[in-house]
Amino acid sequence: MRKKRRRSQISQSIAVSALLLLALFLLPLLVVVPFRPALFGQEEPVDETEREDPPPSLAAGDLDASRMLRVLDGEEVLEMDLGTYLVGVVRAEMPASFEAEALKAQAVAARTYTLYKLQSGGNHGETADICTDSTCCQAYIGEDRARSNWGENAGAYEAKVEAAVRETDGETILYGGVPILAVFHSSSAGLTRAAGEVWVNDLPYLQAVDSPEPGDRIPQYYSRVEFTAEELKAKLRSAFPEADLTGGMEDWLKDPAADEAGSVATVLVGGVTAKGTQVRSALGLRSACFTWEVQDGKMVFFVTGYGHGVGLSQYGASAMAAAGADYREILTHYYTGVTVEPYRG
Repeated sequence: MRKKRRRSQISQSIAVSALLLLALFLLPLLVVVPFRPALFGQEEPVDETEREDPPPSLAAGDLDASRMLRVLDGEEVLEMDLGTYLVGVVRAEMPASFEAEALKAQAVAARTYTLYKLQSGGNHGETADICTDSTCCQAYIGEDRARSNWGENAGAYEAKVEAAVRETDGETILYGGVPILAVFHSSSAGLTRAAGEVWVNDLPYLQAVDSPEPGDRIPQYYSRVEFTAEELKAKLRSAFPEADLTGGMEDWLKDPAADEAGSVATVLVGGVTAKGTQVRSALGLRSACFTWEVQDGKMVFFVTGYGHGVGLSQYGASAMAAAGADYREILTHYYTGVTVEPYRG
């Protein structure tokens, strides 16, 4: 009996030992198996509903973001929303150091000009809606280039420009309920010019208005250009082939007539009536507000302001903002008889 009891005890001991060994073997597997995919470099599936959406564009509000544009940049056509495009335009067209309300006025003018171009068919047919060439549409620069230009002020300036666009989301300058041809220029000679004095057609919302121009703080507000007789003759003959440029150069330009802004409206060039804007273009002057005289055998031109002088004056807008005007007051001053409101057309 003792032998049988001893054998039974030994068998039980062996069984318990076997169970303990099995448990010790299986326990690591129970811990490791659920994490094996990670250990072998396989990622667990991620619930897509838990992913955060990308942050919305800082530049575009709802109205601007809803309108997509094809922008011709050199030989490449870029697709972007209106808000993104406008930030690039404001970066390029107005110094970011200007007053915040002036930047907002610029953003609304640029938006309005863009919508006017879209509604009038633009200059690029089926290729693009608008371009980045300032001689055709509006200037435009990307963020990297702008930040490089701005240097240590890049962060603050980019934030100002983006805010100017975002805080005027969709706002447009309207005359008779439709976007206007919202042209703008750098600085006038104290009074802007009417469209009909510069171009062929006059427009009721582009009339001459007073403009506060801080000339002493505007780079090259007063400029001087001089030509020898040979240089002047070559430029005038190229632009006005019918002009009689015989005799002394003091006789080549005569009888200037000024418009109410003080710019040259018309002048006789070798007996041919020309617009002051045509002479400005022919001679590369900064504006059509100029006088001239002969000094030491050269023809010297004295020029005030910069640009065609029609519509919004950028330096004038910043001066108005510094004096307390908001962007709507600035815009309704420079564009006659208009309203500024969100446009969904």
